[in-house]
Amino acid sequence: MKLSDPFKILSPNERWAPAQDQMEDKAYEMWLPPLVYKIRTAVADWRDNGYEGASDVSKSLLNFWFNQEHFVGQTQFSFFFSQREAMESIIYLYEIAKAKDKYELMRFDSSARVSAGMFDESWTRYVVKMATGTGKTKVMGLTLVWSYFHKLYEAGSTLSKNFLVIAPNIIVLNRLRKDFDGLKMFFDEPFLPDNGYDDKDWKNDFQLMLHIQDDLKPIAESGNIFLTNIHRVFFNEEPEQNFETIFLGVKPKPKPETDASKGLDLGKVVRSDKIKELVILNDEAHHIHDSSLAWFKSIEDICHKLKLKNGNGISLQADYSATPRHNSGAIFVQTICDYPLVEAIKQNVVKSPVLP
Repeated sequence: MKLSDPFKILSPNERWAPAQDQMEDKAYEMWLPPLVYKIRTAVADWRDNGYEGASDVSKSLLNFWFNQEHFVGQTQFSFFFSQREAMESIIYLYEIAKAKDKYELMRFDSSARVSAGMFDESWTRYVVKMATGTGKTKVMGLTLVWSYFHKLYEAGSTLSKNFLVIAPNIIVLNRLRKDFDGLKMFFDEPFLPDNGYDDKDWKNDFQLMLHIQDDLKPIAESGNIFLTNIHRVFFNEEPEQNFETIFLGVKPKPKPETDASKGLDLGKVVRSDKIKELVILNDEAHHIHDSSLAWFKSIEDICHKLKLKNGNGISLQADYSATPRHNSGAIFVQTICDYPLVEAIKQNVVKSPVLP
């Protein structure tokens, strides 16, 4: 099967699969993360029906992003189908299927092996699996834009105009910073419809303040992007009081992987009364492979504090990774779409690796 065009819409059965002699009598869907095949099928039907049932904002953005002609400068631009399918899957699950907890997600299980105990979180979490170099950051940006305008324009929206964008380390943070600095990515590429499109002032209304690490600008109740590595938001329990801490105070601990930025404590800000709603976007999210890890515990703590303020907790956690697997090799059960490296190579989205 030829898969050479990365922009072509593919049906769920028109995707890469192992050769027949490698499938070991397993059905095709059994080679995928357990939720992916049924989600792909539902999303394909929804797409064919013109995004029936979607909110006005979701329908406007999906049609603008994927059904309009775009140019960046003089060069024609289109999002890859893998990026489109990932974004459609997020919106379909959240808005149409209303799969906001583990029990609703389990309805899409093709393996008959997924159980509630495989989900560690109590909030809405979707995992986007895309090979390295295939544009995960763009899907992250599209997710942010959708949430922002959904909250702004849709009455009763449970999404957010505040975003915590988390990287695992300074290297990944600096890569993200190139796209987020000055909101460059959003205005240089077709993330935002022009003012007047479907009678809304999209570009004028896209008002966000970017805060990087602890270098925090004035913070409003909404309209914030907090871009940071995970160490800035680690959950730190208060130490038990003893003779030394009562009389001498607690010795401050240096933060790991600190950089030159100074200012307010981002971890305290995102947990403060100022922030009452939040969408969390995790890059290289395979690092959240265990609920006992500080990354997961920090998100859990933020969710608990938000729940005390708004009754709901985190609006959405979206994770992006090429390899969302546990140490055992098991795929993250929350994986909702899959664009593997072999498919990206066949479509010339990434180069074939050369072995020495």
